[in-house]
Amino acid sequence: QVQVVESGGGLVQPGGSLRLSCAASGSFFWVNAMGWYRQAPGKQRELVATIPNDGTTNYADSVKGRFTISRDNAKNTVYLQMNSLKPEDTAVYYCNVRVMRTFPAESDYWGQGTQVTVSS
Repeated sequence: QVQVVESGGGLVQPGGSLRLSCAASGSFFWVNAMGWYRQAPGKQRELVATIPNDGTTNYADSVKGRFTISRDNAKNTVYLQMNSLKPEDTAVYYCNVRVMRTFPAESDYWGQGTQVTVSS
């Protein structure tokens, strides 16, 4: 079993900041890649940011310069620091983790999501 739990969502005014956290736990050898995705009502899920084991980062164009993804390997935790938030950022944010349970097999697991609402 692999558990993925997000936290940190909430209501914030435009221009404000939020920090999301996501922790993976359970039976696996290693967390390979971690990332954040989001889905607004009526829209499909889209990539926000990802961070593989090598420490590189990838961001959607819409969040570059405003969001920062990071990870703590010792805690199997990924963070998303969101600054200069816009109403367009309103969505449910989902954490994704890719783990290795049996070499070389990898599996993806998703959290249940945390709501981020940006409104004045």
